[in-house]
Amino acid sequence: MQHRNQPESSSAAGADQAPSPVSSTGTAAQAHRRKLTLRTRTGGVWTAVGISAAVLVLLLIFILENGQSVKISYLGAHGRLPLGIALLFSAAGGALLTIALGTARMVQLRRLARRRDKASQDLISPTINS
Repeated sequence: MQHRNQPESSSAAGADQAPSPVSSTGTAAQAHRRKLTLRTRTGGVWTAVGISAAVLVLLLIFILENGQSVKISYLGAHGRLPLGIALLFSAAGGALLTIALGTARMVQLRRLARRRDKASQDLISPTINS
């Protein structure tokens, strides 16, 4: 059995095997590293921009296909809006409500974690009176 960093010997037993995909200039590990691409923040931002553009195109199509006017009543206010816009407003309101509740829960958990950390620090290192 060959070590993966050692070149393959040319023996009679190895003559019927397929040639190695690794070039003569590097080992298998080096070839694998060359194949891998590092992910960067800029690449992530570029991907997010592309996905956001696709979502915006889909939203535009949604708004244009749902252009019929509907009557809207909310907290005493009355008016008419295109159906697509009204549905997007309701989805945005639901998202904001979800974000508000999630933020409140995260703040609650962080406060609890700080209290527990402080309590455990007090148990570990009690103050010494001189």
